[in-house]
Amino acid sequence: MSEALKELGAHIELKRPDDVVSVAVNFDELEITITPTGLVDFVEFLKTDGTCKFSTLVDITAVDYPEREQRFDVVYHFLSMYQNHRIRIRCAVRETENCPSIIAIHPSAGWFEREVYDMFGIIFSGHPDMRRLLTDYGFRGHPLRKDFPTTGYTEVRYDEELKRVVYEPVKLVQEYRQFDSLSPWEGAKYILPGDEKQEA
Repeated sequence: MSEALKELGAHIELKRPDDVVSVAVNFDELEITITPTGLVDFVEFLKTDGTCKFSTLVDITAVDYPEREQRFDVVYHFLSMYQNHRIRIRCAVRETENCPSIIAIHPSAGWFEREVYDMFGIIFSGHPDMRRLLTDYGFRGHPLRKDFPTTGYTEVRYDEELKRVVYEPVKLVQEYRQFDSLSPWEGAKYILPGDEKQEA
């Protein structure tokens, strides 16, 4: 399988040299990093090229790298049912940069792009309905960014007395607990309450 994917990667790199930054095979999937400016034409090529035939958009997501200048990687997963291949496309975008929408080629991208916008704050230029999908209208921030606080900014609850939904600042009722990452099978390096009985 990996040989066929390497050949496919070489074919794509040969046909689209201006778009491709790097090609690799990871976890039995072809992974290609491209420039965001050529994204729409590249996706159309993947769908229409006789060797590729990546006709199915499986998912669009993103990865946040806050320390990088190009903070986000927008990640696309495609499937070729004709060739039984999967491909992962990555393109790096800055926090202030828009990513082009691929709705014209894959109409199902509409929901995925809205989800990425909602969770990461990446705007897809050319999207006809760029609004939040999973969070509420008044939600502040983007939950899957690494700088988003783990407790969030506001708490939503239904107030029985007011008979409506109430938004309040988050209040922690206990201190944030620090957990060690030790395996229970290896045992802790310190004495837990009750362990002193074992030595007697």
